Amino acid sequence: MCRVLAYIGPEVPLEDLLLTPSNSLVNQSLDPERYPDLHLAGWGFGAWSEHLLKPDDPFLYRRPVAAFYDDNAARMIPSLQASTVLGHVRAAAYDSKVVLADENCHPYSFEGTPWILAQNGDLPHWMLLQRELLQHCDDTFLTQMRGTTDTEFLYVLLLSLLEGDSDEDVQRAVEQMVRLIAQAMADLDLRALAKLKMALVSPNRIIGINTGLGHDGDTDPTGDWQELRESGPGTDDYALSMLLEPMHLLLGRAVETDATTFGFEACTEQEATTALFASEELTEDTDGWSDLAFGEIVFFERTGERVTRTVRRLEV
Repeated sequence: MCRVLAYIGPEVPLEDLLLTPSNSLVNQSLDPERYPDLHLAGWGFGAWSEHLLKPDDPFLYRRPVAAFYDDNAARMIPSLQASTVLGHVRAAAYDSKVVLADENCHPYSFEGTPWILAQNGDLPHWMLLQRELLQHCDDTFLTQMRGTTDTEFLYVLLLSLLEGDSDEDVQRAVEQMVRLIAQAMADLDLRALAKLKMALVSPNRIIGINTGLGHDGDTDPTGDWQELRESGPGTDDYALSMLLEPMHLLLGRAVETDATTFGFEACTEQEATTALFASEELTEDTDGWSDLAFGEIVFFERTGERVTRTVRRLEV
């Protein structure tokens, strides 16, 4: 699966999220801790900063090469800082059928919405499932599709189901999306394991989603992901473990470590000024990181200098 990283907090150098940590997002493309393959199919990030000429719009960068091969990473990123970031490195099958193009790199950003999206997941048979799901898609978003990925289609579907931008609106749309996918799989007899681990981000907000469907298209798969992982790559149990594994959260504050760089340390919610949502912890020392279990959704929001966190169960 792909790797995702989202951040909100005070403006920090972008390299402190994407390059500097021992398990930075760029490093994860070469050596992910919890995935057996390299992430060679592209990468990208979206960022908001008050120092941009258009601070209300995300600065979007996407490139269809492995992040560790991208010479722009070392040249461009150290010149940027941001207060809201969504980054992604793309994994794909080692197959000539995989389309490498800017349009297939995350995050996705459409006109007419404050949200950008990246996914650590997979929706099998998504092109066929469109027979049932297109009726729920708004033309405003559907006509903006440019690529050939399941994630971009899920972005269209989720945006189309949103009735507003509140936490409650987003949770209802996510739950409805999962139910619609499960029903479409059943109607077309295309039941399959689907991983829907998403980061939905707008300025000063992160909504992290950890949900999906089991091998039979069931909405409530169960199991101990760590025990299932022992079966090894290529097995059904291993695939299920990838679905059921947690995403990772850090609620804390930025700490200046020298004149130019910051680190992040955990603290109580009453003191928190930053939040991170990630597929993998960014450092070998995981103290302070917590888990977002399968079937949960997390809402981070920054108001003034403070960040709040709310975790809820998804009802699908």
